[in-house]
Amino acid sequence: MWTAHLWPLVPGLAVVIAATVLATAASRVVTGVSAAVLAVGLGVALTNLGGLRPRLAPGLRFASRRVLRVAIVLLGLQIALPELLALGGGALAVVAVATGVTFGATRWIGVRLGVTPRRSLLIATGVSVCGAAAVAAMHEVAGSDDDDAAAAVSVVVLYGSASIVVLPLLAGALGLTPHQLGLWAGASVHEVAQVAAIGAAAGAGVLASAVAVKLARVLLLAPMVGLTSAALRHGAAGRPAGESGRRPPVVPLFVAGFVAAVAIRSLGVVPAGITGAVPGLTSVLLAAALFALGTGVDLRRLARGGRSLLLGGIATALIGGISLAGVMIIS
Repeated sequence: MWTAHLWPLVPGLAVVIAATVLATAASRVVTGVSAAVLAVGLGVALTNLGGLRPRLAPGLRFASRRVLRVAIVLLGLQIALPELLALGGGALAVVAVATGVTFGATRWIGVRLGVTPRRSLLIATGVSVCGAAAVAAMHEVAGSDDDDAAAAVSVVVLYGSASIVVLPLLAGALGLTPHQLGLWAGASVHEVAQVAAIGAAAGAGVLASAVAVKLARVLLLAPMVGLTSAALRHGAAGRPAGESGRRPPVVPLFVAGFVAAVAIRSLGVVPAGITGAVPGLTSVLLAAALFALGTGVDLRRLARGGRSLLLGGIATALIGGISLAGVMIIS
């Protein structure tokens, strides 16, 4: 019985495993690019070079949903509230304002640009919180289709990768100190690995603060997804039974797991060996899930969807500008 259910997953999961191994190995060579981002690229390449086959679909779907949920929960084990509180009220205020304003404004601008509300929601989440992982998490509850998720992932990967080069250049032109650059990167750049690359270039001390600020943004993923799910559920309750698809859960199970993981880590009861291993395991699982999502990216369709690219650029500039202003005020 179990064999009948599991066997269809094997071809897709075999490809996922191979791509994850390749992306993880390459990330150790390519500085500042996470395995997850490289995995997205491999997924895009597989689809657009004609390598995607129907028999791979069940395994890819499993990776993009079930594996993703486990990765999001494990992401919570990297966040300890005492470490975030040590950043100080000023830095946390910058994170909250930049994230909240960017999230709300991106959705508003998206509607006016003609981007669908669901796609605008995914782009807003990815830019304001934590890149591709945030897009995938919000996709779980938003009722968006795979094309929306793939387009949003592509947008945040594109602009997040560009930030690795652009932010240090702008920081030099503006005369920012290394510490200010670290805070700015943590408050505005999309992926944790991209923040780490910028922070490492500015020095080990700056790297720690940059990543801590970034993790403060990651912490906002749980309330953002939870509140959005509740709002969508409330909206779905007023529709006729046949008008809409599934109603989102009140609190998605993986979001509850993420919050529980943060609480456990903050209590200091997780052995050091486990906390040391969790980032690597989380990176591998995210790479697997995002490779699967990447296979849904049709570059020709994305190129025709210039409004999504424009929205992502506006959102990236917005969070960059707000967080820069905040960093200059507090430091």
